[in-house]
Amino acid sequence: MVNANPEKIMRTGNHEAATNDLLSSLADKMSYLQTLSEAIQRGDDRLVFQLIDNERYAQKVLKAKHSESDDSNEALVTDVHNWIAEFLSKRLIAYLNQVYPFFYFEQTGLGQFDFYFGNWWGRRRFGSLDVINVGFNFDASEYSKLERAFELEKQNKRLNSDEIDALSQTNDHLQDLIDGQAERDQRKAAIRQEIKQLAEERVMPWEVAKQKEHKEELMAELAHLTDLDEQANHSYQTIKDNEKKILALSKEDTLISYEMQSIVAKFGTFDGFEEKNDALYRDYITSLIATGQVGD
Repeated sequence: MVNANPEKIMRTGNHEAATNDLLSSLADKMSYLQTLSEAIQRGDDRLVFQLIDNERYAQKVLKAKHSESDDSNEALVTDVHNWIAEFLSKRLIAYLNQVYPFFYFEQTGLGQFDFYFGNWWGRRRFGSLDVINVGFNFDASEYSKLERAFELEKQNKRLNSDEIDALSQTNDHLQDLIDGQAERDQRKAAIRQEIKQLAEERVMPWEVAKQKEHKEELMAELAHLTDLDEQANHSYQTIKDNEKKILALSKEDTLISYEMQSIVAKFGTFDGFEEKNDALYRDYITSLIATGQVGD
């Protein structure tokens, strides 16, 4: 009788166990994909959100500190997130149109959307929509301007008030230089005449130093007036450039004031707006549950 090889038996046992584990894992993945497919076919957005990110769903919606989620299953569909986002976007954007009536969405690709603040002329692109995570990717620069505008409002200022004031003061100074041209011309003529007289004047030896000092003072003043003339010559273009800047800054302040009014009308304060943004995922899923929105 031939004795069985223990090592061979162990290898066989390990292989069978691994095969069973593999089959179990594949069955689990197929079940996951089947459940997701059926949810999409039924139009069950809520379940789709739960299936593609169960941990987030548990924490945000169920308020669970810990969740049993299988990242490996969720990873199966990461390469089709754009298609999933396209599917989920219809109801989500309809909801956002109600909650954020001042945001206007434009599709830029499959499941991808930019949004703009307002429908008025010169409106700003405010960021992109993250459909999968039910959130906004705000344009950092534009968002910062809006946030700063609310802070400055407490000081009775607009976002660009200080810069506009500085440019206006610069223009006033430059305009004064231009307006003072005739007066400077008269003074330069008088200085040149006085310098000429000094050159022709005969003084006592002990007065030479004083005469020289006076002439140097006149020359310095003449040089200063000539420098002001040069500044005045360039002032015309600078004033025009500054006026364009002031106009652009004023328009921006006007647009931001529209945005601020829209936020206050809907959320009361900027803090209320931010709180809603932070709770958007939970609130949207809750609305799906409350309305029982599955299918059309």
